[in-house]
Amino acid sequence: MKIRLATNQDKEQIQNIVFGILSEYGLKNDPNGTDSDLNDIEANYIARGGTFVVVENDASQIVGTAGLFYLRSGVCELRKMYLLKETRGKGVGKQTMEYLLAKARELGFQRIELETASVLVEAISLYTRYGFRPIECGHLLTLRCDKAFALDLIPSASSSN
Repeated sequence: MKIRLATNQDKEQIQNIVFGILSEYGLKNDPNGTDSDLNDIEANYIARGGTFVVVENDASQIVGTAGLFYLRSGVCELRKMYLLKETRGKGVGKQTMEYLLAKARELGFQRIELETASVLVEAISLYTRYGFRPIECGHLLTLRCDKAFALDLIPSASSSN
C-alpha cells in the first residue's frame, strides 16, 4: 500500500470510491452540496492549507481516500476517509490514520474534528481507538451525519528535533 497526495486528475476515481461506499452503507451522496469539495480537490484542500490523499494498492489502483480540510486557525476536519471493502480489516485504515495525524501536526493543526454517520461502525471504532472523543457539533453539514468527534493533537516528540 502507498499513500500519496491526490490531484484533480484523481477526481473521478475518488468520487467513485466515496459515492460507492456511501451507497454501500445506504447513505446518499451530494455531489452539488456536501460532496462538492471533491470537484476541485486541489483548491478545496491543498490550496487552503489542508491535504487530500489517496491510498493505492500494489497495482497502483486507488483503494482509499482521505482529506484534512482547513476549518479555522489550528483546526482541520477529517473528511472523506473511505476504503474499499476488500481493503478493510488489513491495517490500511490504521496506516492512513497515522499518516493523517502526522500530516495534521506537520501542517500546524492542533485539533481534528470530524462528522460521521452511526452506520459507519468500523470507522467510528477506528476514530475512538485513536483518541477521538464525541463532541456536540452545531454545524452538521449533511443529513447523513449524526455524530461528531474531535481529537486534540499533542505535538509529536520528533517535531521538536
